[in-house]
Amino acid sequence: MKKQIIMNALILKAGENTPSIRLDATKGIFEISGNSRPENVAVFYKPAMDWLNVYAQSPNEQTVFDFKLKYFNTASSKIIYDIMMKLSDIHRAGKSVTIRWHYQSGDDDIEYVGKDFSEIVEFPIEMVEY
Repeated sequence: MKKQIIMNALILKAGENTPSIRLDATKGIFEISGNSRPENVAVFYKPAMDWLNVYAQSPNEQTVFDFKLKYFNTASSKIIYDIMMKLSDIHRAGKSVTIRWHYQSGDDDIEYVGKDFSEIVEFPIEMVEY
């Protein structure tokens, strides 16, 4: 029997150049929203990546991850890719994973990037227009 890992929620409030991040396994909330152009992407996202690495050891039966990014720079796209690869690991381990990629109506750039990411992961990304 796999040991259940008790995890505290990770909540990072949005800054001028950083997105809001909410990772809460207990409530089933996994979300990154806003603008992502931190000065040092690796340092900013390290707590989230560390949290996801621990979560992946004992994930919920279902994980729904919402990306609600309005803008992100090239360095942030690498981290988004890494997050999606971690979600793919969870999916390959037999758990249900859904990614919802939110984009504003008419924002072709964000929409197309979401479609590009959907070709990388092994499960569908739900495109959510608002």
